[in-house]
Amino acid sequence: MKIYTYPSKSAEKRIASIINRGLNFKEKDYLKVTQILEDVRKNGDNALIKYANRFDSPCLSIKSIRVTSDEIEAAANKVEKTFMRSLNRAIAQINSFHQHQLCNSWINTDRPGAFLGQIVNPVDSAGVYVPGGKEGKTPLVSSVLMGAIPAGIAGVKHIVMATPSTKDGTVNPHLLVAAKKTGIKEIYRIGSAWAIAALAYGTETIPKTNVIVGPGNIYVTLAKKIVSGTVGIDMIAGPSEILIIADSSANPEFIAADLLSQAEHDTMASAVLVTTSEDTAKAVYIAVEKQLKYLNRKDIAEKSLDSFGAIIVMPDLTGCIELANRVAPEHLELHIDNPFEYIGKIRNAGAIFIGDYTPEPVGDYMAGPNHVLPTAGAARFASALSVDNFVKKTSLIHYSKEAFQREAKDIIRLAEIEGLDAHMNSIKIRLKV
Repeated sequence: MKIYTYPSKSAEKRIASIINRGLNFKEKDYLKVTQILEDVRKNGDNALIKYANRFDSPCLSIKSIRVTSDEIEAAANKVEKTFMRSLNRAIAQINSFHQHQLCNSWINTDRPGAFLGQIVNPVDSAGVYVPGGKEGKTPLVSSVLMGAIPAGIAGVKHIVMATPSTKDGTVNPHLLVAAKKTGIKEIYRIGSAWAIAALAYGTETIPKTNVIVGPGNIYVTLAKKIVSGTVGIDMIAGPSEILIIADSSANPEFIAADLLSQAEHDTMASAVLVTTSEDTAKAVYIAVEKQLKYLNRKDIAEKSLDSFGAIIVMPDLTGCIELANRVAPEHLELHIDNPFEYIGKIRNAGAIFIGDYTPEPVGDYMAGPNHVLPTAGAARFASALSVDNFVKKTSLIHYSKEAFQREAKDIIRLAEIEGLDAHMNSIKIRLKV
Protein backbone atom coordinates (compact mmCIF):
# COMPACT_ATOMS: atom_id res chain seq x y z
CA MET A 1 0.00 0.00 0.00
CA LYS A 2 1.55 3.27 -1.14
CA ILE A 3 1.10 6.91 -0.21
CA TYR A 4 0.33 9.29 -3.07
CA THR A 5 0.20 13.07 -3.15
CA TYR A 6 -2.65 14.58 -5.18
CA PRO A 7 -2.58 16.02 -7.74
CA SER A 8 0.11 13.96 -9.42
CA LYS A 9 0.38 11.58 -12.37
CA SER A 10 1.04 8.62 -10.10
CA ALA A 11 -2.00 9.39 -7.93
CA GLU A 12 -4.22 9.87 -10.98
CA LYS A 13 -3.02 6.59 -12.47
CA ARG A 14 -3.77 4.74 -9.23
CA ILE A 15 -7.23 6.28 -8.90
CA ALA A 16 -8.03 5.36 -12.50
CA SER A 17 -6.96 1.74 -11.93
CA ILE A 18 -9.27 1.52 -8.91
CA ILE A 19 -12.24 3.09 -10.67
CA ASN A 20 -11.77 1.02 -13.83
CA ARG A 21 -11.13 -2.35 -12.23
CA GLY A 22 -14.78 -3.20 -13.00
CA LEU A 23 -16.27 -6.66 -12.76
CA ASN A 24 -13.87 -8.36 -15.19
CA PHE A 25 -16.17 -11.03 -16.59
CA LYS A 26 -14.39 -13.24 -19.10
CA GLU A 27 -15.91 -14.82 -22.18
CA LYS A 28 -15.08 -18.33 -20.96
CA ASP A 29 -16.99 -17.62 -17.73
CA TYR A 30 -20.01 -16.36 -19.71
CA LEU A 31 -19.98 -19.55 -21.79
CA LYS A 32 -19.67 -21.79 -18.76
CA VAL A 33 -22.47 -20.08 -16.84
CA THR A 34 -24.75 -19.93 -19.88
CA GLN A 35 -24.32 -23.68 -20.37
CA ILE A 36 -25.21 -24.33 -16.73
CA LEU A 37 -28.30 -22.12 -16.91
CA GLU A 38 -29.51 -23.81 -20.08
CA ASP A 39 -28.84 -27.27 -18.63
CA VAL A 40 -30.96 -26.54 -15.56
CA ARG A 41 -33.68 -24.90 -17.62
CA LYS A 42 -33.97 -28.00 -19.81
CA ASN A 43 -33.20 -30.79 -17.35
CA GLY A 44 -34.39 -29.43 -14.01
CA ASP A 45 -33.60 -31.46 -10.90
CA ASN A 46 -31.35 -33.89 -12.73
CA ALA A 47 -29.04 -31.06 -13.75
CA LEU A 48 -29.08 -29.63 -10.21
CA ILE A 49 -28.03 -32.91 -8.68
CA LYS A 50 -25.33 -33.43 -11.30
CA TYR A 51 -23.66 -30.15 -10.37
CA ALA A 52 -24.30 -30.47 -6.63
CA ASN A 53 -22.76 -33.95 -6.56
CA ARG A 54 -19.74 -32.78 -8.51
CA PHE A 55 -19.01 -29.57 -6.61
CA ASP A 56 -20.71 -29.72 -3.21
CA SER A 57 -21.82 -33.08 -1.86
CA PRO A 58 -21.70 -36.52 -3.48
CA CYS A 59 -24.44 -37.77 -1.15
CA LEU A 60 -27.20 -35.37 -2.27
CA SER A 61 -30.17 -36.76 -4.17
CA ILE A 62 -33.25 -35.19 -5.69
CA LYS A 63 -35.25 -36.21 -2.62
CA SER A 64 -32.82 -34.45 -0.29
CA ILE A 65 -32.55 -31.12 -2.14
CA ARG A 66 -35.04 -29.54 0.22
CA VAL A 67 -34.07 -29.13 3.87
CA THR A 68 -36.66 -30.86 6.03
CA SER A 69 -38.69 -29.13 8.71
CA ASP A 70 -37.13 -31.49 11.26
CA GLU A 71 -33.64 -30.29 10.28
CA ILE A 72 -34.73 -26.68 10.63
CA GLU A 73 -36.22 -27.30 14.07
CA ALA A 74 -33.18 -29.29 15.23
CA ALA A 75 -30.82 -26.47 14.21
CA ALA A 76 -31.94 -24.38 17.20
CA ASN A 77 -30.28 -26.87 19.54
CA LYS A 78 -26.96 -26.60 17.70
CA VAL A 79 -26.36 -22.86 18.09
CA GLU A 80 -25.21 -20.87 21.10
CA LYS A 81 -27.36 -18.60 23.26
CA THR A 82 -24.97 -15.75 22.54
CA PHE A 83 -25.65 -16.20 18.82
CA MET A 84 -29.39 -16.08 19.41
CA ARG A 85 -29.07 -12.88 21.40
CA SER A 86 -27.00 -11.22 18.66
CA LEU A 87 -29.29 -12.56 15.94
CA ASN A 88 -32.43 -11.25 17.65
CA ARG A 89 -30.95 -7.78 18.06
CA ALA A 90 -29.84 -7.66 14.43
CA ILE A 91 -33.26 -8.82 13.19
CA ALA A 92 -35.07 -6.23 15.30
CA GLN A 93 -32.90 -3.36 14.11
CA ILE A 94 -32.84 -4.37 10.43
CA ASN A 95 -36.61 -4.82 10.55
CA SER A 96 -37.13 -1.41 12.17
CA PHE A 97 -35.05 0.38 9.53
CA HIS A 98 -36.71 -1.31 6.57
CA GLN A 99 -40.23 -0.66 7.91
CA HIS A 100 -39.65 3.00 7.02
CA GLN A 101 -39.25 2.06 3.36
CA LEU A 102 -42.81 0.84 2.93
CA CYS A 103 -44.81 2.88 0.43
CA ASN A 104 -48.58 2.84 0.01
CA SER A 105 -50.94 2.84 -2.91
CA TRP A 106 -52.37 6.29 -3.68
CA ILE A 107 -54.98 8.12 -5.77
CA ASN A 108 -54.94 11.77 -6.88
CA THR A 109 -58.10 13.64 -7.99
CA ASP A 110 -56.70 17.15 -8.51
CA ARG A 111 -57.73 17.30 -12.17
CA PRO A 112 -61.52 17.59 -12.72
CA GLY A 113 -63.02 14.43 -14.17
CA ALA A 114 -59.88 12.34 -13.81
CA PHE A 115 -58.27 10.27 -11.14
CA LEU A 116 -54.75 8.96 -11.32
CA GLY A 117 -52.94 6.72 -8.93
CA GLN A 118 -50.63 3.88 -8.22
CA ILE A 119 -51.21 0.43 -6.75
CA VAL A 120 -48.28 -1.03 -4.81
CA ASN A 121 -48.18 -4.83 -4.66
CA PRO A 122 -45.50 -7.25 -3.49
CA VAL A 123 -44.10 -9.77 -5.94
CA ASP A 124 -45.56 -13.23 -5.50
CA SER A 125 -42.27 -14.92 -4.67
CA ALA A 126 -38.62 -14.20 -3.92
CA GLY A 127 -35.45 -16.26 -3.78
CA VAL A 128 -32.70 -15.41 -1.30
CA TYR A 129 -29.31 -16.80 -2.27
CA VAL A 130 -26.85 -17.30 0.60
CA PRO A 131 -23.24 -18.44 0.12
CA GLY A 132 -22.30 -21.23 2.51
CA GLY A 133 -18.61 -20.48 2.73
CA LYS A 134 -15.89 -23.10 2.54
CA GLU A 135 -17.29 -26.32 3.96
CA GLY A 136 -20.01 -24.30 5.68
CA LYS A 137 -17.51 -22.81 8.14
CA THR A 138 -18.15 -19.19 7.18
CA PRO A 139 -21.96 -19.04 6.89
CA LEU A 140 -23.16 -15.61 5.82
CA VAL A 141 -25.98 -15.25 8.32
CA SER A 142 -26.21 -11.53 7.60
CA SER A 143 -27.09 -12.31 3.97
CA VAL A 144 -30.15 -14.21 5.15
CA LEU A 145 -31.30 -11.22 7.18
CA MET A 146 -30.60 -8.60 4.52
CA GLY A 147 -32.49 -10.56 1.86
CA ALA A 148 -35.40 -12.02 3.80
CA ILE A 149 -36.37 -9.13 6.07
CA PRO A 150 -37.17 -6.52 3.39
CA ALA A 151 -38.97 -9.20 1.36
CA GLY A 152 -41.16 -10.04 4.36
CA ILE A 153 -41.88 -6.37 5.06
CA ALA A 154 -42.86 -5.88 1.42
CA GLY A 155 -45.45 -8.62 1.89
CA VAL A 156 -43.92 -11.37 -0.23
CA LYS A 157 -45.82 -14.53 0.69
CA HIS A 158 -43.44 -17.11 -0.74
CA ILE A 159 -39.78 -16.62 0.21
CA VAL A 160 -37.32 -19.44 -0.48
CA MET A 161 -33.63 -19.74 0.28
CA ALA A 162 -30.91 -21.52 -1.65
CA THR A 163 -27.52 -22.26 -0.13
CA PRO A 164 -24.88 -24.89 -0.91
CA SER A 165 -24.45 -27.86 1.39
CA THR A 166 -21.27 -29.16 2.93
CA LYS A 167 -19.71 -32.40 1.68
CA ASP A 168 -21.83 -34.43 4.08
CA GLY A 169 -25.00 -32.83 2.69
CA THR A 170 -25.81 -30.64 5.69
CA VAL A 171 -26.44 -26.91 5.93
CA ASN A 172 -24.85 -24.82 8.67
CA PRO A 173 -27.34 -24.60 11.58
CA HIS A 174 -26.77 -20.87 12.03
CA LEU A 175 -28.16 -20.30 8.53
CA LEU A 176 -31.17 -22.50 9.24
CA VAL A 177 -31.96 -20.68 12.48
CA ALA A 178 -31.63 -17.28 10.80
CA ALA A 179 -33.90 -18.41 7.97
CA LYS A 180 -36.59 -19.62 10.35
CA LYS A 181 -36.42 -16.42 12.42
CA THR A 182 -36.96 -14.32 9.29
CA GLY A 183 -39.92 -16.33 8.04
CA ILE A 184 -38.27 -18.58 5.45
CA LYS A 185 -39.84 -22.04 5.49
CA GLU A 186 -38.47 -23.38 2.21
CA ILE A 187 -34.72 -23.98 2.07
CA TYR A 188 -32.83 -25.78 -0.70
CA ARG A 189 -29.26 -27.08 -0.37
CA ILE A 190 -28.16 -25.94 -3.81
CA GLY A 191 -25.51 -23.36 -4.63
CA SER A 192 -23.67 -21.45 -7.35
CA ALA A 193 -25.02 -20.73 -10.85
CA TRP A 194 -27.28 -23.79 -10.87
CA ALA A 195 -29.12 -22.45 -7.82
CA ILE A 196 -29.73 -19.15 -9.61
CA ALA A 197 -30.98 -21.10 -12.63
CA ALA A 198 -33.40 -23.07 -10.45
CA LEU A 199 -34.76 -19.90 -8.83
CA ALA A 200 -35.10 -18.18 -12.21
CA TYR A 201 -36.63 -21.00 -14.26
CA GLY A 202 -37.98 -23.45 -11.69
CA THR A 203 -37.44 -27.21 -11.55
CA GLU A 204 -39.58 -30.15 -10.50
CA THR A 205 -38.63 -29.48 -6.87
CA ILE A 206 -37.70 -25.80 -6.67
CA PRO A 207 -40.37 -23.23 -7.59
CA LYS A 208 -39.66 -20.39 -9.98
CA THR A 209 -39.36 -17.04 -8.19
CA ASN A 210 -40.00 -13.48 -9.35
CA VAL A 211 -37.00 -11.81 -7.69
CA ILE A 212 -33.56 -13.18 -6.75
CA VAL A 213 -31.31 -11.40 -4.25
CA GLY A 214 -28.08 -12.20 -2.47
CA PRO A 215 -24.31 -12.17 -2.95
CA GLY A 216 -22.06 -14.82 -4.45
CA ASN A 217 -18.94 -15.59 -6.42
CA ILE A 218 -18.36 -14.67 -10.05
CA TYR A 219 -20.55 -17.56 -11.27
CA VAL A 220 -23.47 -16.51 -9.09
CA THR A 221 -23.05 -12.90 -10.16
CA LEU A 222 -22.86 -13.79 -13.84
CA ALA A 223 -25.88 -16.08 -13.55
CA LYS A 224 -27.90 -13.25 -12.00
CA LYS A 225 -26.77 -10.90 -14.74
CA ILE A 226 -27.87 -13.32 -17.45
CA VAL A 227 -31.29 -14.16 -15.95
CA SER A 228 -32.02 -10.51 -15.16
CA GLY A 229 -35.11 -9.61 -17.15
CA THR A 230 -36.48 -13.12 -16.79
CA VAL A 231 -36.60 -12.33 -13.08
CA GLY A 232 -35.81 -9.25 -11.05
CA ILE A 233 -32.47 -9.11 -9.26
CA ASP A 234 -31.02 -6.84 -6.60
CA MET A 235 -27.88 -5.76 -8.51
CA ILE A 236 -24.72 -6.92 -10.27
CA ALA A 237 -22.30 -6.69 -7.35
CA GLY A 238 -18.55 -6.64 -7.73
CA PRO A 239 -15.74 -6.91 -5.18
CA SER A 240 -16.11 -5.07 -1.88
CA GLU A 241 -14.72 -1.56 -1.51
CA ILE A 242 -14.21 1.18 1.04
CA LEU A 243 -13.08 4.80 0.82
CA ILE A 244 -12.24 6.66 4.02
CA ILE A 245 -11.98 10.45 4.30
CA ALA A 246 -9.85 11.56 7.25
CA ASP A 247 -8.21 14.67 8.67
CA SER A 248 -5.62 15.21 11.40
CA SER A 249 -8.19 14.41 14.11
CA ALA A 250 -8.60 10.80 12.95
CA ASN A 251 -7.40 7.70 14.81
CA PRO A 252 -4.89 5.90 12.52
CA GLU A 253 -5.40 2.52 14.20
CA PHE A 254 -9.15 2.69 13.58
CA ILE A 255 -8.66 3.63 9.94
CA ALA A 256 -6.13 0.85 9.34
CA ALA A 257 -8.51 -1.71 10.83
CA ASP A 258 -11.38 -0.50 8.65
CA LEU A 259 -9.30 -0.57 5.47
CA LEU A 260 -8.27 -4.15 6.23
CA SER A 261 -11.86 -5.17 7.00
CA GLN A 262 -12.59 -4.76 3.30
CA ALA A 263 -9.23 -5.80 1.88
CA GLU A 264 -9.60 -9.25 3.48
CA HIS A 265 -12.73 -9.96 1.41
CA ASP A 266 -11.11 -10.50 -1.96
CA THR A 267 -7.92 -9.83 -3.90
CA MET A 268 -10.03 -7.56 -6.12
CA ALA A 269 -11.36 -5.54 -3.17
CA SER A 270 -10.44 -1.88 -2.93
CA ALA A 271 -9.44 0.01 0.24
CA VAL A 272 -8.58 3.70 -0.08
CA LEU A 273 -7.76 6.43 2.42
CA VAL A 274 -8.08 10.04 1.29
CA THR A 275 -6.70 12.47 3.85
CA THR A 276 -5.73 16.10 4.27
CA SER A 277 -2.95 15.19 6.73
CA GLU A 278 0.46 13.81 5.80
CA ASP A 279 0.94 12.74 9.43
CA THR A 280 -2.30 10.76 9.34
CA ALA A 281 -1.28 9.17 6.04
CA LYS A 282 2.06 7.99 7.45
CA ALA A 283 0.52 6.76 10.71
CA VAL A 284 -2.16 4.77 8.87
CA TYR A 285 0.48 3.21 6.60
CA ILE A 286 2.43 2.00 9.66
CA ALA A 287 -0.75 0.76 11.38
CA VAL A 288 -1.82 -1.21 8.30
CA GLU A 289 1.55 -2.96 8.10
CA LYS A 290 1.37 -3.81 11.79
CA GLN A 291 -2.22 -5.10 11.80
CA LEU A 292 -1.80 -7.02 8.55
CA LYS A 293 0.61 -9.45 10.20
CA TYR A 294 -2.08 -10.87 12.47
CA LEU A 295 -4.84 -11.49 9.95
CA ASN A 296 -5.92 -15.03 9.05
CA ARG A 297 -6.55 -13.77 5.52
CA LYS A 298 -3.28 -11.85 5.37
CA ASP A 299 -2.35 -13.01 1.86
CA ILE A 300 -5.69 -11.93 0.41
CA ALA A 301 -5.62 -8.55 2.14
CA GLU A 302 -2.03 -7.94 1.10
CA LYS A 303 -2.76 -8.64 -2.57
CA SER A 304 -5.85 -6.45 -2.42
CA LEU A 305 -3.90 -3.51 -0.98
CA ASP A 306 -1.05 -3.98 -3.46
CA SER A 307 -3.41 -4.04 -6.41
CA PHE A 308 -6.21 -1.66 -5.46
CA GLY A 309 -5.29 0.04 -2.19
CA ALA A 310 -4.05 3.59 -1.78
CA ILE A 311 -3.40 6.36 0.70
CA ILE A 312 -3.90 9.70 -1.01
CA VAL A 313 -2.95 13.04 0.52
CA MET A 314 -5.23 15.83 -0.71
CA PRO A 315 -4.90 19.63 -0.29
CA ASP A 316 -8.30 20.05 1.41
CA LEU A 317 -11.57 18.32 2.38
CA THR A 318 -13.37 19.70 -0.66
CA GLY A 319 -10.93 17.76 -2.84
CA CYS A 320 -11.44 14.65 -0.73
CA ILE A 321 -15.19 14.79 -1.23
CA GLU A 322 -14.87 15.49 -4.96
CA LEU A 323 -12.70 12.40 -5.28
CA ALA A 324 -15.17 10.32 -3.25
CA ASN A 325 -18.00 11.40 -5.56
CA ARG A 326 -15.87 10.41 -8.53
CA VAL A 327 -15.07 6.95 -7.13
CA ALA A 328 -18.67 6.43 -5.87
CA PRO A 329 -17.60 3.84 -3.28
CA GLU A 330 -19.72 1.08 -1.84
CA HIS A 331 -18.73 2.13 1.70
CA LEU A 332 -17.68 5.67 2.61
CA GLU A 333 -16.36 6.45 6.11
CA LEU A 334 -15.93 9.98 7.48
CA HIS A 335 -13.24 10.42 10.14
CA ILE A 336 -13.20 14.21 10.23
CA ASP A 337 -14.14 17.11 12.50
CA ASN A 338 -17.76 18.21 12.06
CA PRO A 339 -18.67 15.47 9.55
CA PHE A 340 -22.33 16.47 9.40
CA GLU A 341 -21.34 19.74 7.70
CA TYR A 342 -20.11 17.74 4.69
CA ILE A 343 -22.77 15.05 4.25
CA GLY A 344 -24.85 17.23 1.93
CA LYS A 345 -21.91 17.43 -0.46
CA ILE A 346 -21.65 13.66 -0.87
CA ARG A 347 -23.67 12.56 -3.90
CA ASN A 348 -22.29 9.12 -4.74
CA ALA A 349 -21.91 6.44 -2.08
CA GLY A 350 -23.65 3.19 -1.23
CA ALA A 351 -23.61 3.93 2.50
CA ILE A 352 -21.98 6.62 4.65
CA PHE A 353 -20.46 5.74 8.02
CA ILE A 354 -19.99 8.77 10.25
CA GLY A 355 -17.45 9.10 13.05
CA ASP A 356 -14.81 7.06 14.85
CA TYR A 357 -17.26 4.53 16.28
CA THR A 358 -19.19 3.68 13.13
CA PRO A 359 -16.91 1.25 11.28
CA GLU A 360 -18.23 -0.49 8.18
CA PRO A 361 -18.87 -3.85 9.95
CA VAL A 362 -21.53 -2.10 12.06
CA GLY A 363 -23.48 -1.78 8.84
CA ASP A 364 -22.70 -5.32 7.75
CA TYR A 365 -24.37 -6.88 10.74
CA MET A 366 -26.30 -4.70 13.11
CA ALA A 367 -27.11 -1.05 12.39
CA GLY A 368 -30.24 -1.69 10.32
CA PRO A 369 -29.63 -0.39 6.75
CA ASN A 370 -29.13 -3.05 4.13
CA HIS A 371 -25.55 -4.14 3.48
CA VAL A 372 -26.25 -5.18 -0.12
CA LEU A 373 -24.84 -2.06 -1.76
CA PRO A 374 -23.85 -0.88 -5.25
CA THR A 375 -20.18 -1.44 -6.12
CA ALA A 376 -17.76 -0.59 -8.94
CA GLY A 377 -19.06 2.96 -9.26
CA ALA A 378 -22.72 1.91 -9.48
CA ALA A 379 -23.53 4.21 -6.54
CA ARG A 380 -23.68 6.93 -9.20
CA PHE A 381 -27.08 5.53 -10.24
CA ALA A 382 -28.05 2.65 -7.93
CA SER A 383 -29.19 2.18 -4.34
CA ALA A 384 -28.99 -0.39 -1.58
CA LEU A 385 -31.24 -3.44 -1.58
CA SER A 386 -34.54 -2.38 -0.03
CA VAL A 387 -38.25 -3.12 0.28
CA ASP A 388 -38.62 -1.52 -3.17
CA ASN A 389 -36.84 -4.50 -4.76
CA PHE A 390 -39.76 -6.70 -3.74
CA VAL A 391 -42.72 -4.58 -4.87
CA LYS A 392 -44.29 -3.60 -8.17
CA LYS A 393 -46.05 -0.30 -8.85
CA THR A 394 -49.02 -0.33 -11.20
CA SER A 395 -50.45 2.93 -12.55
CA LEU A 396 -54.20 3.71 -12.36
CA ILE A 397 -55.80 6.03 -14.94
CA HIS A 398 -59.46 7.07 -15.27
CA TYR A 399 -60.92 9.90 -17.43
CA SER A 400 -64.52 11.05 -17.55
CA LYS A 401 -65.92 12.08 -20.95
CA GLU A 402 -65.43 15.73 -20.05
CA ALA A 403 -61.81 15.24 -18.97
CA PHE A 404 -61.13 13.27 -22.16
CA GLN A 405 -62.58 15.99 -24.39
CA ARG A 406 -60.59 18.68 -22.60
CA GLU A 407 -57.25 17.04 -23.49
CA ALA A 408 -58.10 15.24 -26.74
CA LYS A 409 -56.67 17.85 -29.13
CA ASP A 410 -53.32 17.86 -27.32
CA ILE A 411 -53.14 14.08 -27.44
CA ILE A 412 -53.93 14.10 -31.16
CA ARG A 413 -51.25 16.70 -31.82
CA LEU A 414 -48.54 14.69 -30.03
CA ALA A 415 -49.58 11.49 -31.83
CA GLU A 416 -49.52 13.40 -35.12
CA ILE A 417 -45.91 14.51 -34.47
CA GLU A 418 -44.95 10.88 -33.87
CA GLY A 419 -46.74 9.77 -37.04
CA LEU A 420 -48.97 7.26 -35.27
CA ASP A 421 -52.30 7.34 -37.13
CA ALA A 422 -53.97 4.60 -35.12
CA HIS A 423 -53.20 6.47 -31.92
CA MET A 424 -54.88 9.57 -33.36
CA ASN A 425 -57.89 7.56 -34.50
CA SER A 426 -58.29 6.07 -31.03
CA ILE A 427 -58.87 9.63 -29.79
CA LYS A 428 -60.79 11.04 -32.79
CA ILE A 429 -63.32 8.22 -32.85
CA ARG A 430 -64.44 9.14 -29.34
CA LEU A 431 -64.87 12.81 -30.22
CA LYS A 432 -67.60 11.81 -32.71
CA VAL A 433 -69.76 10.15 -30.05
